[in-house]
Amino acid sequence: MSADDAVRREALRQQLLLRTLMHDAPATALGGWVRQGGASRDRAVLAYRANASASAERALAGAYPTVQAMLGEENFAQLARAAWRRQAPERGDLAQWGAHLPAMLETDVQWHEWPYLPDAARLDWAVHGAEQAAADRFDAGSLQCLGLHEPQALRLQLQPPVALQVSGHPIVTIWLAHHGGADFAAVREARARRRGEAALVHRVGWRAQVVALDAATQRFMQALLDHKTLAAALEMAGADFEFQAWLVRALQLGWLSRVEPVAEKERLP
Repeated sequence: MSADDAVRREALRQQLLLRTLMHDAPATALGGWVRQGGASRDRAVLAYRANASASAERALAGAYPTVQAMLGEENFAQLARAAWRRQAPERGDLAQWGAHLPAMLETDVQWHEWPYLPDAARLDWAVHGAEQAAADRFDAGSLQCLGLHEPQALRLQLQPPVALQVSGHPIVTIWLAHHGGADFAAVREARARRRGEAALVHRVGWRAQVVALDAATQRFMQALLDHKTLAAALEMAGADFEFQAWLVRALQLGWLSRVEPVAEKERLP
């Protein structure tokens, strides 16, 4: 048997196993993987299904703690089982599984009484990703480029853990209330005013942090994340944006990776 045949056979075995564990496919489809017969086999399959459900709940609880806190453990367990059935993991690392949950919350009508849940879930996933991302070494020497080149010839690279989530709901206020702030009066007030928020996710050490951004800073940082030149980012931020104050804050909080010159042919808006 060739190496490619072995890989395909193992992939098929895993697919059949997951189908047996989470659905009602017959265990005999595994082609001998499950050799127990009758009641013994059924008990084994039920045990595997229960273990898979528990694994799904643990994995999603680690990635979506705010969603779990808002829904409660029983509702969240139901959601985790549905997420596993809809899209079982395709790799062994469960920490990488669960990106489809926000879309599920948007499309499943049973969760629509919490209209802010999908965006709260997206923020949770951004925090989860930030805590796993490998940060670059900050290139302090590259800051001299700011004095040597015009803004249209420069690009500011942010650290890989930095992410931006914009919502029509007060997702930062909600997140902070569930992660040490406990200011649920502020959540109720923000929701009553239908206040949207832009959340910046960054990391201090290995712990992700969430801060709210004003509109100008949000536009500026979105432009940087989209790999725009510094000139284009400043234009998008608007005349009231204070770049020097932003730079000091970015250096203090570790947002910036490096400043790099942009070749003339790459100086796109």
